[in-house]
Order: sequence, then C-alpha cells, then structure tokens
Amino acid sequence: MDTFFIGHGPVKVIIDETIPVRSFLQAWKSDTLPETPKAILMISGHWDTLDTPTVNGLASEPNDILYDFTGFPEFFYQLKYPAPGAPHVAQRVKDLLDTAGFGPVKEDKARGLDHGAWIPLKLMYPDANIPVCELSVQTGKSAEYHYKLGSALAPLRDEGVLIIGSGHVTHNFKARGPEDKPIPKWASDFDAWFKDALLNGRYDDVNTCEKVEGYKMNHIKPDHLFPLHIALGAAGEGAKATLMHHSWTDNVISYASYRFTAGQ
Repeated sequence: MDTFFIGHGPVKVIIDETIPVRSFLQAWKSDTLPETPKAILMISGHWDTLDTPTVNGLASEPNDILYDFTGFPEFFYQLKYPAPGAPHVAQRVKDLLDTAGFGPVKEDKARGLDHGAWIPLKLMYPDANIPVCELSVQTGKSAEYHYKLGSALAPLRDEGVLIIGSGHVTHNFKARGPEDKPIPKWASDFDAWFKDALLNGRYDDVNTCEKVEGYKMNHIKPDHLFPLHIALGAAGEGAKATLMHHSWTDNVISYASYRFTAGQ
C-alpha cells in the first residue's frame, strides 16, 4: 500500500465546487486508489499533542466527529461521517511506536475525528464503511522526528492499512488574501522547494526543512506540515514521490498532494 499526503482543504470544500482539490478528492476511489484498504490511519494537522504521540479510534463503534470550526451555516454542523473505529490498527500503531522508542503512546478513547480527517474522507470514501483511526502530530518535535516516527509505521502498509497525512505544504492562515492577487514569493518559493526536494528524492533536505528560507513564514506552527513527513517515512527507504494534485486557494494555501511509492 502506498502512502499519501493530501491538502485537505477548508470545511466548505464539502459543497464548494470552485475549490479545485474537491474534484481530486472525489475521484480518489476511481483515479488514485481503486483497491479498498482494510483500514485507514489519518494523520491530521488539526490534532497536535505537542510531544506525545496519541491515537484514537479505539472502539469499533462509529467514530464521533468533531465540529472543530466556527462561523459556518448550520448545515455544516449537521454533517455526519459514521466510519467505524479501527481499534486493531490503533493498538498496532501504539505497539509499533512503543517498540521503536516513541512511547509511551497515549490513547484518547473519547476523541472523535477532527475536520482535517473526516472532511476529506467524506469526499474520498463517502460510504463511511472503512474503519478509521487517527494519530496526532507533535509540534514540540522536529520534521526529522516525524519522518522517523513514520518509518516505524511502515509495516502497516503490508497489512492493508492506508496511511494518509492530511495538511498543507504552505499554511499561513493569517496571511490569506483575495484569489485574484499574485501568490506571494515566500509561499510559491517554499512550495516549489518542497516539490523539487520530494520529486528528486532529497529527503534529508525535506527532513531538515526548518532551515529553509520561508519556513516560519509558511508555518507559524508546523502542525499542517508534519503529516507529510510521517507519510513519507511510512513509505520506507527508497520511496519515490509523485505529485498528484496542485492548486492554491486564499492566495497562500497550497494544495500540493503527494503519493509515496515504496522502493523496490
């Protein structure tokens, strides 16, 4: 099973057909991954536990979802995504990370799926019939830490688990502007640097991206970037990156989405 990093989009991507990433996510089952995974592990930029990895989805009952957004019409707070939890995967994640020295991994039995997980999944797998659990990021740690954490999860690929990092390559939410304005150089340069580094296999550079000019401007907090490092690490040594989708909204938010195919 390949691993993936997707630009998950805003909440309104559920209904707004003008957001380019929407059609990419809707075509997922037919164009990207026709095979049905046994379970899905989501790593979302909207779950940050600072320095301790944490998993949810520990019950086989349908996951609760979090309406972790404000100011939207009532319609959005009526949406559901009752995918079952994936307790066997959550426990497997915990065991793999504990064994690799990332533990003790915590369990959050009360937390539902945040919108960085369930919003894209609702477009990708609308039947909500695939078990899902979620793993947090830790913004108190480094990009390299997250790559190594992902590497510890590589065995899940052979067990039919689809690993998806959900975030954005650029994510300065405070700098959003009108769509008709040119993309600022600090955003386009950072996005282009990541594309070049990934497609040319410069993963040591990717894993020390904190040194790259524009890092802090694009990520006041790196919560939306570290899911990429986990997905890349989980693809294993010699993985090949492919750009699957690329678009922008809000003048500064990149939707660059990547597939990581394991090396032979």
